[in-house]
Amino acid sequence: MRLLKFVWWFCVTVFCGLLLSFSGAYLYLAPNLPSVDSLRSIQLQIPLRVYSNDAKLIAEFGEMRRSPIRFADIPPDFINALLSAEDDNFAHHYGVDLSSLMRAATQILKSGQIQTGGSTITMQVAKNYFLTSERSFSRKINEILLALQIERELSKDEILELYVNKIYLGNRAYGIEAAAQVYYGKSIRDLSLGQMAMIAGLPKAPSRFNPLVNPERSKERRDWILGRMYRLGKIDEARYQAALNEPIDASYHVPSPEISAPYVAEMARAEMVGRYGSDAYTEGFHVTTTVPSQLQEAANRSVQQGLINYDQRHGYRGPETRLPGMTHETWRKELAKQKSIGGLEPVIVTQVEKSGILVLTRSGKEEAVAWESMKWARPFLNTNSLGPRPQQPADVVQIGDLVRVRRQDDGSLAFSQVPAAQSALVSLDPRNGAILSLVGGFSFEQSNYNRATQAKRQPGSSFKPFIYAAALDRGYTAATLVNDAPIVFHEAGMEEAWRPKNDNNTFLGPIRLREALYKSRNLVSIRLLQAIGIDYTLNYITKFGLNRQDLPRNLSLALGTANLTPLEIASGWSAFANGGYKIQPYLIERIDSRFGQPLYVANPPTVPDAGAANSQAAQEPESEPVAETLKTLVSTNPEQPQPVEAERILDARTSYIMTSMLQDVIKRGTGRRALALGRSDLAGKTGTTNESKDSWFTGYNADYITTVWVGFDQPESLGRHEFGGTVALPIWMEYMGTVLKDKPPHLPAEPEGLLTLRVDPLSGRAAPPGTPNAYFELFKSEDSPPPMSELDPGSHIPGGPLPADDVAPIDLF
Repeated sequence: MRLLKFVWWFCVTVFCGLLLSFSGAYLYLAPNLPSVDSLRSIQLQIPLRVYSNDAKLIAEFGEMRRSPIRFADIPPDFINALLSAEDDNFAHHYGVDLSSLMRAATQILKSGQIQTGGSTITMQVAKNYFLTSERSFSRKINEILLALQIERELSKDEILELYVNKIYLGNRAYGIEAAAQVYYGKSIRDLSLGQMAMIAGLPKAPSRFNPLVNPERSKERRDWILGRMYRLGKIDEARYQAALNEPIDASYHVPSPEISAPYVAEMARAEMVGRYGSDAYTEGFHVTTTVPSQLQEAANRSVQQGLINYDQRHGYRGPETRLPGMTHETWRKELAKQKSIGGLEPVIVTQVEKSGILVLTRSGKEEAVAWESMKWARPFLNTNSLGPRPQQPADVVQIGDLVRVRRQDDGSLAFSQVPAAQSALVSLDPRNGAILSLVGGFSFEQSNYNRATQAKRQPGSSFKPFIYAAALDRGYTAATLVNDAPIVFHEAGMEEAWRPKNDNNTFLGPIRLREALYKSRNLVSIRLLQAIGIDYTLNYITKFGLNRQDLPRNLSLALGTANLTPLEIASGWSAFANGGYKIQPYLIERIDSRFGQPLYVANPPTVPDAGAANSQAAQEPESEPVAETLKTLVSTNPEQPQPVEAERILDARTSYIMTSMLQDVIKRGTGRRALALGRSDLAGKTGTTNESKDSWFTGYNADYITTVWVGFDQPESLGRHEFGGTVALPIWMEYMGTVLKDKPPHLPAEPEGLLTLRVDPLSGRAAPPGTPNAYFELFKSEDSPPPMSELDPGSHIPGGPLPADDVAPIDLF
């Protein structure tokens, strides 16, 4: 009895001691514990996702890959697999499993160090959301206390939902949905039982049981979990055996873009960081851009094919490197270091035959490249010179050459090389400025420099329409005669006189403005600028949204020596396509929160009666901490203000006449190649700078305004016979031909206040009946020329030159 009493009092003493110790720890630690209520409103880090206008993924930005999933959407098989692996008593304990804690304590006593923590899923939720991964008794007590609070305030389903969305499962995957996408490329709902068990085995040690790194250990873990599920009665024997026989088929799946638009994605990312700072990467924003996927794909193809065609006209520059005398294994290792550039794959030549070559691809396969695809590869000597035509494959390559090929539609390989020149394409909706497609270079992998928005280059003759529009609003007409004759400028400080000339060094004498534009006569543009005045012209052109600092204050402005980006050119030209209104290019159509609530909807200034549906708008949220923004805007829909009307910057009649003149550029001028598209609603202008360093084409109808630039990043000549019409125009044609296919012609409507009169081609005046070669011309009603009989000698001709300001002395000869 004395022994029993001793044992009894000993147990009572130990129990009281433990109770007092636990109570003391609780009283000491409880005031510093975080509120469990915050779990209900916790916001997990979700990456920024950028989509096309038709909801195709363009890019994802963020350190953590996470796609939160609701408990109701989690498959029961996965829940059973997870609980079998991590906490099979989860449904019955109250946050702490005493048997697990005792087992962990026993291990500590035996080994002298912490091996397992004895944590339940609830305790892991407490640790993952509130605590660190430090291994200490104080942290464990905090974990236990928090787990007890969590069980009191949250349901089991809520606790499981928090757990499966937070846990790290390797390869930057946080949460089970992200892990399913990373390892299997499918949703957790679409996985097999064996695959679910594989993912359920990752929380214990994501690196040790990673199926990509340690497939054997991950299989052992998977099979152990399946055995636990069978013993616990969660699956029957047939399913158990079938799951055991499933192969280890995990592979790395990154969220692959559904459409290639890396320059668009980078622009959207930069704008989101400007709006929200670093929160842009973690708050789960869903960004919808203005870019339709089919237009972007057309732009990608057009730029890449256009550059390849230009590059091949100028010959083969040789292999990227030579690796002769090496084994296939060494070659494979070298290929693994290379990356695809604009769809051009790196390969190594393994055999050279009469009919073609065999190449080793990055996949380790040997494939044939036909001789027919290599005949273009004359040796490159310089921009204007090529070597002799190759007669056989051996004249082009040797065994061990690292070269590029592109996969053709039929699956065969064609010989190629990465173009040395670059290009940019930007296409806008002229009614509201929406960016419809944008390409900033041959390949984002090669260079992330966005030439569409960052490269300021001289536009050459594609700038002339701004000068001509200024002249039309200064009293000139499309029929005004201007002398296309030599001109010399002498200015103080100049060592030599400036003698501008036309590109073919010819002179046509008095020429109508319409004809001068479609023939791109430089001297007419200079005389126009001289007559209407530089200051007037600069003030006029800045209304198109161009920065005055980029416009030279001298007569070279008439030749397109301003420094402008393709986006600025397209934006300025939009006024010709939309009837005279200024638009502001924009890319982001809509921003939604992680909950699908709209935070921002674009409300761009829009041309009247040009589709108000494109302007369903919401005011941008005020600048405040993003968490507060989300709380405020998730509960209410943004208000929809009235659509904003675009500012008129150009007389509608001037815009219409300019469109008519620019149509002639395509019908009978430097853009005649575009006639191959078989459309009557196209207007545009080529541009080529000195020594053909920059090649441009800008063109439009009432639905699309598209600008294409081609050149070298470090300016050099594109070639003696390369112009806007040979380099940039084919890219523009390929793109516009695709986007306008099967669409009816659409030009801006003719405004009131215009007259169509017969004109004498020799005088530019109204032609009397019987005048030979008379033609019809458009005029503003107040600028129509009088008949020749009404003119007195020396009187001012409407549409004639007006006094100039700030012009240099000139000599005519």
